[in-house]
Amino acid sequence: MDKFDEIETVADAPDNPLELFGKWMKDAEAAEINDPNAMALATVDADGRPSVRMVLLKDFDTRGFVFYTNRESRKGQALAANHTAAVCFHWKTLRRQVRVEGRIELVSNTESDEYYKSRAFGSRVGAWASQQSRPLDSRTTLASKVAEIEEKYAGREDEIPRPAHWGGYRLIPDSIEFWHDGKFRLHRRVVYTPRSGSWDKVMLYP
Repeated sequence: MDKFDEIETVADAPDNPLELFGKWMKDAEAAEINDPNAMALATVDADGRPSVRMVLLKDFDTRGFVFYTNRESRKGQALAANHTAAVCFHWKTLRRQVRVEGRIELVSNTESDEYYKSRAFGSRVGAWASQQSRPLDSRTTLASKVAEIEEKYAGREDEIPRPAHWGGYRLIPDSIEFWHDGKFRLHRRVVYTPRSGSWDKVMLYP
């Protein structure tokens, strides 16, 4: 565990937010029962209407934070109209949050293909069967579509291709905020912003 909950000035905070995030993610993986990589993803559509939902972080590095979804879904349409987004990780057992805001880019087809192939066969089938965010008349309709695709690729599960409408997004951070719960709501907050290959950091009032 790091000593973020003991910092007194911004100089005490780590210089690299991605290294700190990696440490916090490892702590979450050890402490959280379900989906330590879950994050709330906020988007804004073409009409300026916000929407938020939970998705799973699948990768992160110096380029940004990656998640995957149906690009024809509600969030996919919002991201196509407005190339900015925000995510929030909340690890309640650790009393920590991380907020990331920035611009969105599409993950390359190669990266999307590699991740798609790593998924369970049922999840790959689901990407074909679900017309995400569209009206569904009954679960029977969905189950029938799943069965149809499973039958089509029975015995050759590795050959099922990635749907063209399904792929990854990368959130390139303009800011990363680390938050640690404090007694009497006197939390510790540090925000990092990128600058010329490094990071500026500032402590905020709780």
